[in-house]
Amino acid sequence: MNLLSYKKAAREWTEALPLGNGRIGAMHFGGVETERFQLNEDTLWSGPPEKKREYNDQESLRKVRKLIEDENYEEAVSETKNMFGPYTQSYMPLGNLTIQYLHGDAAQKYERTLDIKKAISSVNYTVGKIEYTREAFISHPHQVLAVRLTSSAANQLNVIVSLDSTLKYKTSNSSKELVLQGICPEKCAPNYFHENEQPIVYGEFGETKAIHFEGKLGVVFDDGKLESSNGKLSIKNATNVVLYFSVSTSFKGFDQLPGVGFEELTGKNEAILSQAMSIPYEQLKETHIQDYQTLYNRVEFSLGHKLTEELLDTDERVQKYRADDLGMVELLFQYGRYLLISSSREGTQPANLQGIWNDLTRAPWSSNYTLNINTEMNYWPAEMTNLSECHRPLLKAIQELSVTGKKMVYERYGINGWTAHHNTDLWRHAHPVGDDRHGDPNWAFWPMSGPWLCSHLWEHYLYSGNKDFLREEAYPIMKGSAQFCLDWLMEDENGYLITSPSTSPEHHFYAENGQEGSVTKGSTMDLQLIWDLFTNCVEAAEILGVDDEWIHQVTTAIERLHPLQIGKYGQLQEWLLDYEDAELHHRHVSHLYGVYPGKQIIDGPLLEASRQTLNRRGDAGTGWSLGWKMCLWARLKDGERVNALLQQLFNICTAKREVMVGGGLYPNLLGAHPPFQIDGNFSYTAGVVEVIIQSHKGYVELLPALPSTWVQGSLSGVRVRGGFEINLSWDKMQVSQLDVTCHAENEFIFKTNNTVIVREEGRDDIIVEPVDGFISLKMSNSQKYQLLFL
Repeated sequence: MNLLSYKKAAREWTEALPLGNGRIGAMHFGGVETERFQLNEDTLWSGPPEKKREYNDQESLRKVRKLIEDENYEEAVSETKNMFGPYTQSYMPLGNLTIQYLHGDAAQKYERTLDIKKAISSVNYTVGKIEYTREAFISHPHQVLAVRLTSSAANQLNVIVSLDSTLKYKTSNSSKELVLQGICPEKCAPNYFHENEQPIVYGEFGETKAIHFEGKLGVVFDDGKLESSNGKLSIKNATNVVLYFSVSTSFKGFDQLPGVGFEELTGKNEAILSQAMSIPYEQLKETHIQDYQTLYNRVEFSLGHKLTEELLDTDERVQKYRADDLGMVELLFQYGRYLLISSSREGTQPANLQGIWNDLTRAPWSSNYTLNINTEMNYWPAEMTNLSECHRPLLKAIQELSVTGKKMVYERYGINGWTAHHNTDLWRHAHPVGDDRHGDPNWAFWPMSGPWLCSHLWEHYLYSGNKDFLREEAYPIMKGSAQFCLDWLMEDENGYLITSPSTSPEHHFYAENGQEGSVTKGSTMDLQLIWDLFTNCVEAAEILGVDDEWIHQVTTAIERLHPLQIGKYGQLQEWLLDYEDAELHHRHVSHLYGVYPGKQIIDGPLLEASRQTLNRRGDAGTGWSLGWKMCLWARLKDGERVNALLQQLFNICTAKREVMVGGGLYPNLLGAHPPFQIDGNFSYTAGVVEVIIQSHKGYVELLPALPSTWVQGSLSGVRVRGGFEINLSWDKMQVSQLDVTCHAENEFIFKTNNTVIVREEGRDDIIVEPVDGFISLKMSNSQKYQLLFL
């Protein structure tokens, strides 16, 4: 099942279908009389990199720590606000490609689809006896949006094509082309849902320091007539028409001013269009499919059972979802992979809060990179679902953020290393954000994104086994982050190392003295993130043969970190002191990082306390929160709880993005916070893998949290830590076959009580018995085994 299908055009943005090549994005609406492609480009952000004012927060830091020790939490919040900085810049929409049909709107047999196996959207309908079709894709190899328009009868295509933007822009046209030129705002205040009272500030057109952009559209047609005037193209009496759209921006790098003028952009677009338009459309399309499927076809997922619901359109199917509609489980899993490929390709920017798709100049939360969960969540499925290349944009951004973060840390706090706070943007903003009106330290002051981001560097190594990457890229950045943590930690009255000030994103607490606070010391998440980073650094140093004084310092610090604690309700404490939750059912479960995606809590009383925490939090939540809880319950090996969360996730949310009700999915299957956030899609895809296969304990576990409705199935092409690729089949909830390919010389260890027949091409079968519940197989690079379970 690789098809999203609908019997009506999109009326709302959250009903349109997303296309992307990592850099260029489009939302395809599929209207009959008026077709619209809402366009994006991943470097189209407000502002140049601005010089921040001089900071020296050491005195405020001293005051906050003293207030916390005195349990004056309300004053601590006020003093922490003195360390706030500017907001990030905002991700901007590019504009719209509009196609006006002159055949009226009396359409019949309407069908709109998105084929996620080919990354192609299409529209089909009839007007009278004539069938009209549209087909669209965004090519990664050729960097264009291609839209083919056809009619079943000759000379029946009559359309008017135009480009526009919500940014400051101008259009022009030649005999066969349309040109859209414009600029981004120099500054853009953040949007907290509906607060649009602060105007966008534009520089003078052509004299601004903001990013310039140019989109250019070319046309290829077999017959008919093309007229050009007033910034529009009119195509009359044609049969087949292909539109090609290219876009370039003046972005030069995270630490450079954008270019000015449009000459360079025009040259780039002309070269791109010239190459794409010289190739027959079917050849361009086939090249696009082959490039896309090189990534997409690596993983297959089937749960075997098919229902009549698969004949329903996608929006109807979500509305009627029930636990045995396993085809929808499969579709949404692969949709997450489709979205990651479409919004994050090597050489592009990372997927932001909305992936690559945004139509608002004041997007929710600026459509930026939110680092206290959301950005990291976007990439949870990258390595495990065999999309390591799609992880590279985030890894590159982490390297860039370590540069700005190092400067920020020294200027603000006078210490070494690097980190960043709650948000970042195209310019790799590392400062805390906020103001007296909107800012709250519970999200604005969170200097722990460096350690969390570094876990992605480590995971990339674990899945690939690439020691060159570990030595040259990952370890130096991890070391810088760990150095910040060493300098940031302080000793408490019992000699333990803790953080202060400390928050637990985005939650408040009630202290024993009755004060409500968000700033305290030693939040559990801080301690888990630092433990994770420190232990990864020590393991990396061992792999690389590093044995120096700095590593000994890290090892000593690990032993001195404050232990995690169990609170009065049997729950894992969220803070160092056993405060009461301000919101018992809060959507964040930050203090469970050590369960997932971390590895600190894998068994014993702390794992049971984590289970109690989840029970107290409850299963309610919005898209991304449900996805995180799904991953957590998978780690807790409770497949039925995962199934209950799926029932909530497969909940249709109102298509109107601004309505803050519901959760789950929009009609186009994008995740609803609401409003739209793409992390819900990505966390779901990661959660499916965690249900079926886990490798975070140093060995592989098969079917650790399988829901009872997933009786039979297969998952092939996924990766596990250690550099292995897995094909897994099961029947009656028992593993029947496992194929293993080694991509880096290593030992494959998996947990089982079954006797296994080990097959290798060209060799006799070997019968292997488990020892203490485990089987271990030493494998060389490219070696393949087929394992049959008796």
